[in-house]
Formats: sequence, C-alpha cells, structure tokens
Amino acid sequence: MWNALPAPILLLGPDDGVAIANSAAETFFNVSQAQLIGKGWAHLFPDDSPVRALVAEAREISTDIAAYDLSIEFIGGRRVRADVLVGRLPDRDGWLALSFQPRAVTSLVDRQKGQQGAARSATGVAAMLAHEIKNPLSGIRGAAQLLGESLDQDGQELTGLIISEVDRVRALIDRMEGFTDTRPPALAEENIHAVLGHVRMLAEAGFGHHVQFRERYDPSLPPVLGNRDALVQAFLNLVKNAVEASAPGGTVTLTTAFRQGFRVRAHGTGARISLPLEVCVIDEGEGAPPHIADHLFEPFVSEKRGGTGLGLALVAKVVGDHGGIVEYDRREGRTVFRVLLPLAPEDK
Repeated sequence: MWNALPAPILLLGPDDGVAIANSAAETFFNVSQAQLIGKGWAHLFPDDSPVRALVAEAREISTDIAAYDLSIEFIGGRRVRADVLVGRLPDRDGWLALSFQPRAVTSLVDRQKGQQGAARSATGVAAMLAHEIKNPLSGIRGAAQLLGESLDQDGQELTGLIISEVDRVRALIDRMEGFTDTRPPALAEENIHAVLGHVRMLAEAGFGHHVQFRERYDPSLPPVLGNRDALVQAFLNLVKNAVEASAPGGTVTLTTAFRQGFRVRAHGTGARISLPLEVCVIDEGEGAPPHIADHLFEPFVSEKRGGTGLGLALVAKVVGDHGGIVEYDRREGRTVFRVLLPLAPEDK
C-alpha cells in the first residue's frame, strides 16, 4: 500500500533520518530507498532549501506545515515546482511524513479546463470568421482576376498580389474551420505507434527532412480509443513545432510509456478517469518564451514569425475531444510536449 501511493513520501524519524521511502519518492529523488535510508535526504538539497526550512519549522513549532507551488532546487541544478507537506504522526512522537506533489500533476485539472475553454473560444471565433469573411473573399478574388485581364503588366502584378494575399487568408480560414465541428469524433481502437509511424513518415518526407528522428516506444502498450485522422493531425502539429524549433541536424524524439494509476477528474462529470497512455514529442530547441509558456494552447498565441497561433490550439481541441490532456514542459534543456490519453475499453 505504501508503494502504491502516487505522491513521493518520506517517513522521517526523530533524528530526521529516513525510515521508509515509497517508490514515487525513489523516482522523484532519483535515488533508491536504500541510499535514502543510508545517506539521508537533506544532502540532496542546498543549505538554503525551503524543504530543509519547512522540516526544521515543523519540528520547532510541533505542527503540520504545507507550502504550495515552491521552486525546489536539488544539488546538481535540477529544479521542480511542487507542493510540500510536512505532517506529524499522531501515534509516534517526533516522527514526520514529508510528502511532495509536483505541480505538473496538480495543475493538470486546471490545464484541462483551460484547454477546453481555449478550444471553445477558438470554435466560436472560427465559426464567426468563416461566416463573415470567407464568402466575401471569393468576390474579392474574382474581381481581382477580372481587373487583371484589362491591365498592363504592372497592374497585373498588383492584382496578382491581391489574389495571393486572398488565397493566404482563405488558407488561414480553412485551418480555423477545423475548430467549428463540435460533433464528437468517430472513435475506434487505434495502435498509437502506427499513428506515430505515419506522422514520422510524413515529417521525414517533407518539413522534417533536415532533422533526425528517434523513437523510444513501449511496445506493450494497449490500443487507444481514438480517431486516427484527428490523432495524426494533432501529432503532426506537435512534430512540426518540434522540427521548427530544432537546428539543422538536430534531434526530435518520440516516446511512449504506460503510467499506471494516473487519474484526473473529468470536467463536468466529477468522475475520475484514467489517462495511462503517455506520448511525448521532445526537441532540443530553446522552448517557448516565459511570458507565453502558460498560454501556448490558446488561439492566436505565437512568437514564431508568420505563425498563426492555431496549431497548438487545434492540438488541445483534438486531445480534449479524446478525453485527454496535453501539457508543455521544459526539462534539462529540452522541450517536451506530453499527451496523456485514455485506453480503449477492454470490452470494445
């Protein structure tokens, strides 16, 4: 039962030595339980670490303490944001439970709601623009073509410019119309590795020919309940982002994994759903500027020259339509887009 707990927890004796560390704590600290028991936990943090201070304060005032959204630095430079809770054991004097809740997990529900809100906002904007703008574009393009037939070469160049710009705006509207279909997608059992293989093939044959692709897949993954075309579209957007962030000769890595026990509360129902299937698209680029990192999945948010800010909003919509979550992370100098999806029901 102790090792089944998803949050990293250390049981500290009166001398602050580690008596027990669960499996999640071994992963969080990247140290085995035997090492934690033998060498302790405090040496993993700098002297001015807030974790050290919280444990000392809990002992000094003999009360439980919780601190939220702390920036925690480990010896070696690794940083995480986490909630930290220090609790006393009521039946064992001087004993403490030190637990951590990484913010990447605690914020998933909020992110899911935010992504759903962004998708709804994009749907409304796209429907309005498609109705109000796309139809007049045909008239403008046709008028420019007719006008060009009666002009000299210089005039034809100007009408050609009008036509090309109209086509560019129409292409933008076509992309936005992907948001307007609010019908639930037709879902079937899909092999996520077949989807990713198709995405990689498309990327290597086109926009991703100048980078290297690597794959780290869990071959034992069961199928996902999804719409193949929509999943290909979403992951193609993520891979295109990763390629554009990479230098020539850089590496884009695709990974899959099974995260047993990962659950979130479904928006609007209160039910807890399992999202054990993890797909990551990783690049070695600089990542998003800090001022937009928390808004990447909102429509029209982009720092790329010529970018529309619709690619990641579309990803959020597709993943949300599948009951999943997509998140952005920076880790050890790499950019990670992580998609969490439910599995196909066993009786399907």
